Amino acid sequence: MAWKWILIVTILMLLIVFTAQNYELVQIKFLVWSFKSSSAITIFVSLVVGFLIGLLMCIRKD
Repeated sequence: MAWKWILIVTILMLLIVFTAQNYELVQIKFLVWSFKSSSAITIFVSLVVGFLIGLLMCIRKD
């Protein structure tokens, strides 16, 4: 059970370091929408969306 907590704390520490190093604002433009966000949040959202799309493709049964 302790190894799970060690893994969770390690991942959280890596996430904190990643966020601290990628705090710069970037402008996102898509068609008529435009907004500013930190690059860490933009990368994380892209990762989650890609993961969800991949998960949906694996779950889909024909």
